[in-house]
Amino acid sequence: MIATDPIAALNAVPTLQLGYYPTPVEEMSGLRLALGGGPRLFVKRDDTIAFGFGGNKVRKLELVGARALGEGADTLITAGSVQSNHARVTAAVAARHRLRCLIVANGVRPDKPTANALLDGLFGAEVQYVGSRDERSAAMASAASRLIAAGRRPHVIPVGASTPLGALAYVRAMSELVEQMPLPDVIIHASSSGGTQAGILAGCRLYDLRTRVIGVSPDDSGESLCKTIATLITGVETILGLAPGSRLAGLPTEVVNGFGGEGYGIPTEASREAIELLARHDAILLDPTYTAKAMAALIAYVREDRFRDDQTVLFWHTGGQVNLFA
Repeated sequence: MIATDPIAALNAVPTLQLGYYPTPVEEMSGLRLALGGGPRLFVKRDDTIAFGFGGNKVRKLELVGARALGEGADTLITAGSVQSNHARVTAAVAARHRLRCLIVANGVRPDKPTANALLDGLFGAEVQYVGSRDERSAAMASAASRLIAAGRRPHVIPVGASTPLGALAYVRAMSELVEQMPLPDVIIHASSSGGTQAGILAGCRLYDLRTRVIGVSPDDSGESLCKTIATLITGVETILGLAPGSRLAGLPTEVVNGFGGEGYGIPTEASREAIELLARHDAILLDPTYTAKAMAALIAYVREDRFRDDQTVLFWHTGGQVNLFA
């Protein structure tokens, strides 16, 4: 049995009410049939969260947003690509709670905004464009300094809300999953900034689960991502009142490279096939940047018999399908 203190600490973390839970778990029987058998395939559908077009960032921003409001913030500052799912949900949280929102986006201002970029504007966010990912942190810090000097109270949210507090959202999500189904042998999901995977891993350890967790990198940054995940898990321990390394140390972190293709946001032949297969056989939509590449890995693993037929594999759908319209 797990100790009660970490769970009490988990339940005591302030949160906003943005989504309605639990999100569904469905069997992907059509995909399994299309692949000619193999393990039973399930999907945890965080893509169905209604708030702000949904996705894993809603869970994270329920906690991160609550902290910002608790600190008296009047402006949320964050960063991402022009089509960032995280930026879109941050803008939605700001709109819901009557805050201003500034997004630092790496890329070029679109002539005609589509998908997430369109929604950022509808939610009332101001967007500042920079030339590269490397420029985002400095631009956010500069914006925060400028607003503070003007008498405002900005709260800076790192890319993806992948902080220990953001990761804690997926510790909570694991407590939700254990009530929904016999725990799967494998959980596979898209892993980019590391917060979702850190939370799932920490949740597995807290609930004494032997589930294998596979994160699929959309841009082949697996080695650095593993280091990020380890740092986030240490932060989760601190929030839960655990001594660093006392309970969650040594978690096996598995990040799969090789499905990113030519880079972030660039579809591959396998990711295009994944989108078509899941849409046609289970009427579930993936996004081209993250979940399609993670599903491509799942499909490849099934075809290569890397899972046993008597196993169950859960795909954690982290959302983002609005990018089909970019």
